[in-house]
Amino acid sequence: MRTQVGIIGAGPAGLVLGRLLELQGIDTVILEARDRDYVQQRVRAGVLEQNTVDLLREAGVAERLDREGIVHHGIELRFDGEGHRIAMSDLTGGRAIWIYGQQEVVKDLIEAREASGLPLEFECSDVEVHDVDGDRPRITYTSATGEAVEVECDVIAGCDGFHGICRPVVAEAGEMVIAEREYPFGWLGILADVAPSTDELIYAYHERGFAMHSLRSPTLSRLYLQVDPGDDIANWPDDRIWQELHTRFEAPGWSLTEGPIIEKSITPMRSFVAAPMRRGRLFLAGDAAHIVPPTGAKGLNLAVNDVRVLADALVAFFAPGAARSETGLDAYSDTCLDRVWRVQDFSTYMTMLLHRLGGDPFDDGLQRSRLRYATSSEAAAKSLAENYVGLPT
Repeated sequence: MRTQVGIIGAGPAGLVLGRLLELQGIDTVILEARDRDYVQQRVRAGVLEQNTVDLLREAGVAERLDREGIVHHGIELRFDGEGHRIAMSDLTGGRAIWIYGQQEVVKDLIEAREASGLPLEFECSDVEVHDVDGDRPRITYTSATGEAVEVECDVIAGCDGFHGICRPVVAEAGEMVIAEREYPFGWLGILADVAPSTDELIYAYHERGFAMHSLRSPTLSRLYLQVDPGDDIANWPDDRIWQELHTRFEAPGWSLTEGPIIEKSITPMRSFVAAPMRRGRLFLAGDAAHIVPPTGAKGLNLAVNDVRVLADALVAFFAPGAARSETGLDAYSDTCLDRVWRVQDFSTYMTMLLHRLGGDPFDDGLQRSRLRYATSSEAAAKSLAENYVGLPT
């Protein structure tokens, strides 16, 4: 098989890249290790930045997002039993966020690719990349039917996530620097079959730990609790979860509505950055190169920004004649990493602002001071808001 760009991974990064290149007439093949049902049903991010929504609209895959997505113009920071609204749209010239699950974005992108009749293969095993330092890199894999396949490419995009096979290949060159931080807490997340008790996201700081109230639809609530990352979900029966949520969200005149919990899990929290995001003709995007703590709601949005940059660079690379340029590809890693570190800083700020840090009185005093400043200073609130809705690209 021959293609211009071989894309490994059918998550948001790989699928958005495939769509952007399709619109520019660039051939792609997308390979995914998991089956289609798994990819379309895995619950991950649910908050889309203004930049991400704008790009999905430009790519012609936002019809259902515009119909079913929930627009939020603010968030609430709740501490000491009081809620404080950050009016994001007012502070950022009308920019906003959308509540629309990652799995829904993936469904829309898969549907669009199938409608175009372009190659998208699931259940690919034994995936390997070869000759990435030359001008004809290759991907080999075993198809879902057991056939051994080789794909010759001009470029390979590694959009295969944190545990994928592409980052180790980049690291083999010996130039990769890993920067990471593991946090001493995790998130217990639940999906509840109950209408949300809030119209906008609530981030709560409490002496017992952080809590967050999000939503997935007018009938589905998504809630989180700060817990020990090594805790066992079996230690958290539904009654205990709801009791803890009531405690951490408590505020005068506000109540939390309970409902059946249909999903629950505990996820450790970490920050991770791998640099460079390129080796030869192999380029990393999304979780293959970086992980952010979920407090800032940036993971999916950062992945989409990576492939926006990569798509622009590839359009120039494949341009005919004298218009052809490798400048964008050469700058890809540095360009992406500038934004990666800005997002890491904001995500770390939100994480350390809102999570219980062990009960040290000095830390507690600093956190409450920062919370009061963020909710009383227009300058501080504007900085938070413009980072949350996504700085312009």
